[in-house]
Amino acid sequence: MNLEAFILGCGGMMPLPHRHLTSVLLRREGDLFLFDAGEGTQVSLRRLNLRWKKISAIFISHTHADHVTGLPGLLMLSSQVDRDEPLYIYGPPKIAEYVETSRRVLDMYINYEIIVKEIKAPELCHVGEGFAIRAFPLRHTRVCCGYTLEEAPRPGIFHPDRASELLVPRGPLWSKLQAGEPVPNSNGIMIRPEEVLGPSRSGRKFSYVTDSLYFPEIANEVSNSDLFICEGMFEKALLESAIEKKHMTAYQAAQLARDAGGIKKLGLIHYSPRYTEHELKIILDEARSIFPNTVLTKDRMCFPLEYED
Repeated sequence: MNLEAFILGCGGMMPLPHRHLTSVLLRREGDLFLFDAGEGTQVSLRRLNLRWKKISAIFISHTHADHVTGLPGLLMLSSQVDRDEPLYIYGPPKIAEYVETSRRVLDMYINYEIIVKEIKAPELCHVGEGFAIRAFPLRHTRVCCGYTLEEAPRPGIFHPDRASELLVPRGPLWSKLQAGEPVPNSNGIMIRPEEVLGPSRSGRKFSYVTDSLYFPEIANEVSNSDLFICEGMFEKALLESAIEKKHMTAYQAAQLARDAGGIKKLGLIHYSPRYTEHELKIILDEARSIFPNTVLTKDRMCFPLEYED
């Protein structure tokens, strides 16, 4: 099962010619999940040729303009196609008011169901087959939350030789064992899945954090992430400014990745517009000094999340 993260926008505060505002799309087979919807989100969706009409849920971190200005356009765009499934929108307090006010003032034509759910993090907010999305509190100038998508553990590796030795006929019964169901063998004896399966294997995990002061408890939420997307708005020299505005430096994002344990890759996002593309190397070098597997996200970059085994 494929799991991919697409960076639709990596900028913070204001859009730049080659840096749309923060938005990340997560594709898990047929499910599409959008995290924030900054200005320019539709442009990247179009350029990546992603099936935006299949977005089933949108997760908003907070209601500052650079994270929600792309949302009204997406809601109107979705009315241009036949849509049978509801669209879920999750976010902290005021997201429902923002959606409703936008619909009313813009006189939106909406021909599908929109279900808005305001979050009181920490909260398990969205559960699907084999995965769950959890919201957890951040510390910003407005109520803000981060998100993780975590898959359920997978069954262990199936050992056909053991199944044959236990006289389980090849075919549908093997599939049932792999799915965790006990089955009868040729002699009518029930064979348990653990008799033919190895240890259970972990699923994958995606974490998304922006905008927040640094505080060490974030590491507990994002531990063991295959991909940790985290704001790296400033360099270390601007720490005081980061604290004043309740943001993080890239170095602090890397500290979280290091301290969380089990993080495979850190992707920095939500850069201050003060940095040119060339100057972003400053924050990358600072982050890599303590977490080497750090990358600068760029608009329309794709990150596949692979199984370990």
